[in-house]
Amino acid sequence: MKTFKERTPDTQYRNVLKLIMETGTEVKPIQGEKSKMVVGAQMRFNLDNGFPLITERDLSKLMNGALAEHFAFLHGAHTQTELEKWGNKWWSRWVTAERCAIFGFPQGELGPGSYGPAWTAFPTAEGKPFNQITEVMQQLKEMPFLRTHWISNWIPQYTIQHSKLKRKVVVAPCHGNLHIFAYPETKEISVHHIQRSGDMPVGVAFNLIQYAAFTLMVAQIMGYKAKELVYTVSDAHIYEGQYELVKELLAREPRAFPTVTLDPSITDIMDFRPEHFTLTDYNPHEAMKIPTPV
Repeated sequence: MKTFKERTPDTQYRNVLKLIMETGTEVKPIQGEKSKMVVGAQMRFNLDNGFPLITERDLSKLMNGALAEHFAFLHGAHTQTELEKWGNKWWSRWVTAERCAIFGFPQGELGPGSYGPAWTAFPTAEGKPFNQITEVMQQLKEMPFLRTHWISNWIPQYTIQHSKLKRKVVVAPCHGNLHIFAYPETKEISVHHIQRSGDMPVGVAFNLIQYAAFTLMVAQIMGYKAKELVYTVSDAHIYEGQYELVKELLAREPRAFPTVTLDPSITDIMDFRPEHFTLTDYNPHEAMKIPTPV
């Protein structure tokens, strides 16, 4: 990895924000607030250039929460109570009694089509839940050369909703489709993360932490080097209530990405916790609170 002084400030995140603000199609999504969106935005982060924690605003105090949510889902969490046990509390707005009742769930239940069950208990024709995380990790170790190291967050029969089919998830998964690439010849790992829907000022900034961390985690358990995180957002959007704050973000020049190191003693992806990650060299602009509609 390059030293901090050798790193080049990365403009990709701000370029996507600028693209949406200048050319985005105006739509009115289910949240009820107008937004601008573009289809198919992509960023490619060379991890030699640092950990892609955005510098246009300070996210250092929120990093542990983002990691906690990721680890909770890796372990199959699907309720607010489970998420809070892992140290993540921001789901309460999405799993109120009123919202959960729409889908026939008790308060705090995300549903069997949410991230944790999709990753760790995917329904099968045989009736035996399938844990994609552990099975793909095993496949990586045994046959790293394969190009089928794919993890999906989408259970179609639980996420499609129309007059004859009731959805079984409060929030249809937005992120978490993962294609892992291992290169045995050079001992490197790259991850392509594909996001169905991305609130660029808020959600994507946090999701970048999660999937850059995931790339580092996979590399470590393989004994490889983390090479690249390719990040595609299918529906990349900015809500109307965020427009002025995004303009302020765009007025701030990006700075060099920080360094994130992992506890080298962790060799199983299921054993990682937020305290196993150390953030250094982070020099962001001041913190900014950006709202997002429910």
